[in-house]
Amino acid sequence: MRAIVSACLLGRRCRYDGDAKPSAAVQRLAGHLECLPVCPEVAGGLPVPRAAAERVGERVVTRDGCDVTDAFVSGSRASMEATRAHGATLAVLKAKSPSCGVGYVYDGTHTGKLVRGNGIFAELLEGEGVCMVTEDIVESCRPSVEHPVAVVLGTGLGHLRSLVHPVRRIDYHDIDGFPADARPISGHSFEVTIGTVDEVPVVVYPGRIHLYQGYSATQVTALVRHAHRLGCRDIIFACATGAVKGNAHMGLGILTDHINLTGVNPLVGDSDLRGPETPFVGMTDAYSPYLRTLARGVADDLGIAVEEGVYAGVLGPSFETPAEVRMLQMLGVSYVSMSTVCEVIAAQALGMNVLGLTLAANYAGDGTVTHESVLEEAGRHADEFERLVRGILRLL
Repeated sequence: MRAIVSACLLGRRCRYDGDAKPSAAVQRLAGHLECLPVCPEVAGGLPVPRAAAERVGERVVTRDGCDVTDAFVSGSRASMEATRAHGATLAVLKAKSPSCGVGYVYDGTHTGKLVRGNGIFAELLEGEGVCMVTEDIVESCRPSVEHPVAVVLGTGLGHLRSLVHPVRRIDYHDIDGFPADARPISGHSFEVTIGTVDEVPVVVYPGRIHLYQGYSATQVTALVRHAHRLGCRDIIFACATGAVKGNAHMGLGILTDHINLTGVNPLVGDSDLRGPETPFVGMTDAYSPYLRTLARGVADDLGIAVEEGVYAGVLGPSFETPAEVRMLQMLGVSYVSMSTVCEVIAAQALGMNVLGLTLAANYAGDGTVTHESVLEEAGRHADEFERLVRGILRLL
């Protein structure tokens, strides 16, 4: 996988003050990728050290009022050409910079105040469709013993727990909010395994309960709350789905967004998830663009065929009618099944980084599909799924 990285984050002394801003998490990630260091300001001919500059509208101005916009623009364009030549799909950029800032930049008053917006180079990257993150995102996604990666597995995918070097196990029925009468359906297991996979700390949940079994949205999301209490900041949801013909094929997929067609929401009446400030939770980028880009890169590097698409969560337990499949096609849905959406909403409300993976084990509306055929198809893709998840964990 190829990426570009702000050179100062890798330890290069190219900042305005003649120093660097090395990030251990970024340096570790860079060690697993084909990285190209960039500094648009140096590429624009600005010296090191130099006068501090901040963005004021479309201009970039130093503290003493000198306009250095032309240098920032020419350096950003040169860095963009280098990015294209390198073939990077990910950019890890220095936060708040007038060239590399993502989401927020200093406001031009040189007082440390921030305004919404991107740096000049970041604007060019956005136009090219390159995934951009700051060092803060990379650091927040990095697993540790205090912040393991949670992995919630769906029908037929629970074999991944066998990869875990365990240090502790927890019965689901000992988890607050998980229904005492719940029993796993075929292809699921109700025992949490805490440990490591390839030395990466993980918490693996090899099964889930569903709304169609009569459980509430609060009960269905008990595992997410438990993972959050254990310190998990990243959570991977894996589910078996039906591929919507014309929009996706059978096989492995990465979820980019979802449509909640279940008719329920775990945030209703739950102030613990919604928080005291507002009853509303934003769902933009609920499926982390950074994690999705890493997953795509791992799949490509390993030669694993993976598609990407929108997921629709339905109530079930009946499979989709032909008319419903046609509706899903028109809505642009690639994958459909009976889980995941409530869990993702809960994880987003709790501020977790979400990656959604799926195995499309059949085509939606296929009258021959059975629970057993889904398990069989999951078995055929077990090796690819395992390699994909292990590769993602190693990058994190």
